[in-house]
Formats: sequence, C-alpha cells, structure tokens
Amino acid sequence: MNRGLHLLCLAGLAVSCVAQQLPTFNHVFIVLEENHNYSSVIGSSSMPYLNSLANTYGLATQYYANTHPSIGNYFMLTTGALITNDDNFSGTVTADNVVRHLLSAGKTWKAYEEDLPKAGYIKPDVAKYARRHCPLSYLSDVYNSSSEKLNLVPFTQFTKDLSNDSFPDFSFITPNLCNDAHDCSLGTADGWLKTHIAPLIQSSTFQKGGLLIIVFDESASDNTHGGGRVAWVAVSPKFSKAGYQSQFLYQHENTLRLMMQGLGLTTYPGKAKSAANMAEFFH
Repeated sequence: MNRGLHLLCLAGLAVSCVAQQLPTFNHVFIVLEENHNYSSVIGSSSMPYLNSLANTYGLATQYYANTHPSIGNYFMLTTGALITNDDNFSGTVTADNVVRHLLSAGKTWKAYEEDLPKAGYIKPDVAKYARRHCPLSYLSDVYNSSSEKLNLVPFTQFTKDLSNDSFPDFSFITPNLCNDAHDCSLGTADGWLKTHIAPLIQSSTFQKGGLLIIVFDESASDNTHGGGRVAWVAVSPKFSKAGYQSQFLYQHENTLRLMMQGLGLTTYPGKAKSAANMAEFFH
C-alpha cells in the first residue's frame, strides 16, 4: 500500500484500503457514456437496462470523474493523466499510456468508434463522431504508427468481431454523440446498450471470463473531486460478486489500473501506478 493511501486509511476516509487479489480476465471492454450525474442515472426509470446490470453485478456508489470538460477524463482513463482540458485539443500525446503497455506485454487492442467513417481515421469530427471521445487517436503510439492506426475502427466492426469471436484483449467503445447520452436522452443511451452490449455479455467468450465497465465520463453539474459523482458499473459473469455495491472513493485512474492489471499487466502509466485496483468487486 502506498504511503498516501495508508494515511487516508488511518484517517478512516472512504478509499479502498484492503489489498485484494484481482482475477485475470480474458477480455476487457469499456463503454463511455456522457455528462450525467449519478443521481440521474442510478435508479432512473430511463435506464432500466443499465440499472439491471448495476443490480446484478457491481456498482461503485462513490465514483467521481476527475475534471470538466470531457477530454481530460478520457485521457485519465488511458494515460493516468489529465493531459488537457481543451476539448479542441489537436496535438499528439507522447505521455505513457495504455496502448504502450499493452503492446509491450504482447496484448491486442481496438477502439470501436460509432460513426467513424473508416478504420484508421484520425481527422476532425464527422457526423456524430467526436474525436475528443477517442483518446487513443491522440497517442503517439497510435498516431505515428500506420499499423496501430488501423485499430481505430468503426463500431460496425464490433458486431463482426462478436460473431467471429475475434475480440482483442482490450476494447475501448465509444457510442456516438446521440447514443452516449451527450445529445440525446438517457433512454436512447440505455436502448443502445441493450441492443449492442447485451449480446456481448451473453456470448460464451465473455461468460468465460470477460470484464465490461460502463462509466460516465463526467457529471452534468457537479464539481466534487474535479468532475462530479457519476455512475460506474462493472460486469463479469464469472468473477463479479453478485449485486455488489462499494462505498469507497474511486476515480478514472482506478478504472485504468483495474483494466490493465485485470489483463495481467504489471506496470501502469501516470496516476494508475498508485491507484487502488478495485479488486473488491470480484471473487
């Protein structure tokens, strides 16, 4: 346990203080939703499917985004650092990151981006695709590599990979600006999850040891801990504790640590180095 976490534990603050062993997952998926407070999502009749997952698997009741607006949260989930709070950022990020560690460990990855016009597309926004919601496209390990760029794929590839049982080790999934609840209703986002994510959860490969995280990037109107309290749900049919709810304080760096350590990686970028791994959700 790092010294800072140890001091928080001694003070009795709500952080995860018990070292627990994390299972190794065969595939890790993360789906990003947009801009709603925890209280608008959990218990809401507008999101019955997401709430059914929260009730069945794992729910973090004290999970907070790191900042406003969106882009810094997306970078925290992939680099362990905020990088920028400019949603118009167009630079290349050379900081340590999840792709670098995955490649070093011989792991595979894809970013499934709804409305992306073609594989390898790294250009301005088009249709309801927003590049600021595709943090992997900014990483030098991707941007400067003709082969890694091709792992940025339209979401239509997701259905094909599900049918062919050909998912990579790590999947970063971004619905478009309507289906992530940014521009459209929570009900629209919930319907999208039920249509596209329910078949994943039901698949034999996922049932054997997959992990899915569904998280909102930031709250709509709350600045607590930087980005406000948001919904975070973890689904693993094989490893989840049934109906588990945590009261510990977590943020996006904890999710990054969970995803990477859950794939067997032993080194982590940025704040993920010292973040608790969220093992309490699993047996």
